[in-house]
Amino acid sequence: MDNHLTFKETYIQNLFVVKLTPFSDVRGEFIRFFCENEFKEIGLDKKIVNVNYSKTLHKGDVRGMHYQEDPYSETKIVKCISGSIYDVAIDLRKESKTYLQYFGIELNDSNNKMLYVPDGFAHGFQALSDNTEIIYFNTKHYHPEYEKGVNAVEPSVNIKWPLPIRNQSDKDKDIKFL
Repeated sequence: MDNHLTFKETYIQNLFVVKLTPFSDVRGEFIRFFCENEFKEIGLDKKIVNVNYSKTLHKGDVRGMHYQEDPYSETKIVKCISGSIYDVAIDLRKESKTYLQYFGIELNDSNNKMLYVPDGFAHGFQALSDNTEIIYFNTKHYHPEYEKGVNAVEPSVNIKWPLPIRNQSDKDKDIKFL
């Protein structure tokens, strides 16, 4: 059974689209989401400490853009398991030549893609369908005192959301512009 992960680096260094290779037979499908050895090849040298689940009820709703500051900066691996999202990562590494640039990609329950978001990025997404579900792997435990965010409509980033923003949490709407 050839069930491997393929990594394609985006135009932002260290940010990868992960292509999954399903194994199919008459029973259905099997897909590996995570292999420590394969992720180590692209630089993941931390262990996964949480696997989280999120359900977003309405098409157009936005969650994010969230990150944790050092020493709790985290890597995330994001997979949409039901529905469809526009997944976004913003480069917040001040020394990076792509500082404050973002990368966005559609992840859905059938395109067999994930987004690998390393330390130093804000992350969020917009639901492109109702009742969208994602899982994401994290390398750090949640520490609310280190949680920060970038406003989803931050003018210096100018994310081109595919749909008008329908709902956000009050906390996300109230994030001050950079």
